[in-house]
Amino acid sequence: MKVLLTGHKGFIGSNLLKKLNELGHEVSCLERGDNFEVKQIEAIIKQIEVIFHVGAISDTTLQDANEMLYYNYSTSKLIFDLANKHNVKVIYSSSAANYGDGDSIPNNIYGWSKLLAENYGLNVCDKFVALRYFNVYGPGEQHKGKMASVAYQAWKSHTFKLFPGDIKRDFIYVEDVVKANIHAMTIDRGLFDVGTGKAETFENLLKGIGVKFDYHTEDKIPIWYQYFTQADKKKFMPGWQAENDIKQGTEKYRNFLLANI
Repeated sequence: MKVLLTGHKGFIGSNLLKKLNELGHEVSCLERGDNFEVKQIEAIIKQIEVIFHVGAISDTTLQDANEMLYYNYSTSKLIFDLANKHNVKVIYSSSAANYGDGDSIPNNIYGWSKLLAENYGLNVCDKFVALRYFNVYGPGEQHKGKMASVAYQAWKSHTFKLFPGDIKRDFIYVEDVVKANIHAMTIDRGLFDVGTGKAETFENLLKGIGVKFDYHTEDKIPIWYQYFTQADKKKFMPGWQAENDIKQGTEKYRNFLLANI
């Protein structure tokens, strides 16, 4: 199948590109910073069947609203318009940040940029699948710096300070995120959670990686800090679920880090 992948040099995009190539798909790529004109992008989209729109600014701390909205919303809007014009299916990498603190109101510019793009795609495109990723970790995130997972940051520093309290996240191994994208090729339309469906402590994440940890004092916890995330299994794609729990995922990641980092 002929597909277009945006963000192929990024964390999730690079893992997805590898899998698409393994499966024998013919992949065209677009990356942020490529000097493509609209006509050139349209020429590519006219010849493909599926767009995996992964590329975006993923820095949740970025405060430049113009830059964030340009890349995450305006660029997405262009791609979705062209996809709809040429009847091309879109599989969009969305985010659990769209849920905010559980009230579906994002609490940062990043979340708003992803939610706006998600809503636009669902309204404009007939064939559109949005995947809301939870806390993704795994090989390929080395370049992300402060936006890399806690697992990777802790591994690099050999020890890590956590915030105290009953803080949990739905950690999902990147291999399962890639499989979710591949499975989405069989789904016509919808909005779906991509997580394990089970919240885990940061302690369990770091124990699995094999990193020692300590704690900040409570006064170091930011006022905006999110204490809990968990994907809703009722919102999973039919026929898909994560294959790696926290124990399996961290074991695979630890083996990768020992061999490569």
